[in-house]
Amino acid sequence: MPDSKRVRIIFSPSGKEGQFPVGTTVLQAAQELGVDIDSICGGQACCGRCQVKPMAGKFVREGLVSSDDHLGPLSADEHQCQASGQLEPGSRLSCQASLLADVKIDVPASSQVHRQLVRKDYEEHPIELDPLIHLYFVRVPVPDPDSGPGDTGLELLCATLAKDRGLSGLQAGPEVLEPLQSALRNDDRQVTVAVRDAAQIVAVWPGLRDQAYGAAVDVGSTTIAVQLCDLSSGETLASTGAMNPQIRFGEDLMSRVSYAMQNPAGAGQMTRAVRSAINELLEKAIRLADIDASQVLEVTLVGNPVMHHLLLGLDPAPLGAAPFALTVDHAVEVPAAELDLQLAACARAYALPCIAGHVGADTAAVLLAESPWQKDEVSLIIDIGTNAEIILGNREKLLAASSPTGPAFEGAQISHGQRAASGAIERVRIDPQTLEPRFKVIGGQHWSDESGFTAGPGNQAITGICGSGIIEAIAGMYLAGIVQADGGINGELGDRNARIAADGRTFSYLLYAGEPEIRIRQADVRAIQLAKAALYAGTRLLMDRFGVTQVDRIRLAGAFGSHIDVRYAMVLGLLPDCDLEHVSSAGNAAGTGARIALLSKGARREIEARVRQVEKIEIAIDESFQQHFVAAMSIPHATEAYPLLSASIELPKSPAEKTTHGRTRRAKTITRT
Repeated sequence: MPDSKRVRIIFSPSGKEGQFPVGTTVLQAAQELGVDIDSICGGQACCGRCQVKPMAGKFVREGLVSSDDHLGPLSADEHQCQASGQLEPGSRLSCQASLLADVKIDVPASSQVHRQLVRKDYEEHPIELDPLIHLYFVRVPVPDPDSGPGDTGLELLCATLAKDRGLSGLQAGPEVLEPLQSALRNDDRQVTVAVRDAAQIVAVWPGLRDQAYGAAVDVGSTTIAVQLCDLSSGETLASTGAMNPQIRFGEDLMSRVSYAMQNPAGAGQMTRAVRSAINELLEKAIRLADIDASQVLEVTLVGNPVMHHLLLGLDPAPLGAAPFALTVDHAVEVPAAELDLQLAACARAYALPCIAGHVGADTAAVLLAESPWQKDEVSLIIDIGTNAEIILGNREKLLAASSPTGPAFEGAQISHGQRAASGAIERVRIDPQTLEPRFKVIGGQHWSDESGFTAGPGNQAITGICGSGIIEAIAGMYLAGIVQADGGINGELGDRNARIAADGRTFSYLLYAGEPEIRIRQADVRAIQLAKAALYAGTRLLMDRFGVTQVDRIRLAGAFGSHIDVRYAMVLGLLPDCDLEHVSSAGNAAGTGARIALLSKGARREIEARVRQVEKIEIAIDESFQQHFVAAMSIPHATEAYPLLSASIELPKSPAEKTTHGRTRRAKTITRT
């Protein structure tokens, strides 16, 4: 039998237990045992964060001992909290509940500081909440007039935090002195203090504040995306995005590097443009979330190497030619004000590490979001943009490379091509018998051959075709025999359907006969062939280095990867063969990785270590890349090169005689290396 003056407590789900004197609060017991219970107010019963649920334990016979006998009756503060609806039914405030008898306590996830937040779009990878910023509600004592020098407001605050919260050696910059002075003018001298990484006071507010915020920023060469998050719950409160204004200095990365090299003030112009755009998006997100900008205390930033360097105010010129030297590849942490970000005075900005000269912090964020090092199967992760960043590996080894796909996948260099926006054709199907097309437009709900078809919101005009649309159009043309294995448009089919017509010395296919008229021209097919050959050659090069001929799973990141139909991507030879059930979209994985780094200091340590373990492959100087590239220019026959795909979609046979409407055509035999 335990000592009658001490009682036993077991915490779930941690399993930690101990014996404590009668009258000890549950929060005190938890703190001594190292049990994770959130409490901003430190036991003053005003934040409501420390709720727990008493349970029947193996040493408590259910029905014989009531919860009041375990923990004492509800306090006045608990009754008030219950009346306001803040205290969940059957729960207790751990700072108020006193141990009277042996008890088992469940700490729900909502009361844990380091709880898991599951991403809804990819539930296999939860986010472990472990923010750098923690809030503490304290009462600062009145200075003792007899104490002499040193009894200042800041020293009294630090002494209180050391005594009541165990936070010793705290530092504070001049930015917090005026807010502290103002807060201490109140008679009750109660303040909420934001402490970063148990080392730095970064904000002081009068009274109780139970929320602090942060922002995750993904700076892409085409678009910038911002997620505003609650640091304590992990909830995304607002998301905003806009075109990267640097586009006016150059459509792609190398043109922007060239602009910086040719214009002495060019890099500074692009730096100011991107910082201004981020500030506008942050301001919009803060307004949407209806919060105070002074409570946004942390920002994480990701981007490709050129975007990374320009954002940090570094010259991108060394990235314009071999050996593509980074000025810095490790994580960078600076005051947000140094990047001209208009947030709290003491807010900090953290840029994730880069991996190599053309594999940047955005790829590090994708790596963090996908965590292939946790898996036995070989994962291929591709972030498709102007450059395709490629990661291949598992728990044994990780490889990374960047392949110069060019802007074709984003609609550039394509006749009537455009970025994904309302009015752009994004889905295409072509009937192999009639050669007639049907399509869907971004913003519309129906296919073009359906009665309810509209081009987009408000029945706006069809404006062009985006990357996913051009992929499906060319793949559909190949499946219908309009495009041959070498990429040539078969003009002989013009007598079957007038959509196929002479276009100078080559032929084109009329996809949409309205205004503007949208045709798929021979040059468009060639542009996609070059882009897909570069991407496939990069993946094959990594697979050769890894020693595999097939991957177990493929994850496609980025806007293009999110919207592409993987079957048609494989028809063109964009991706290596893989079971379609194991090919999926990772969404904005770079943004997700930035958000993980925002919400978890442990994740920052993890990715900083992992990027050092990645083997970087420079494909530009690898002889086998050119061989793979040349072989990948052909549109492959899936029955030979893609056996897994051919089981799920009807594809041309090779070699074969095909008879369609009484005509015979022979499919060329193309074998990919």
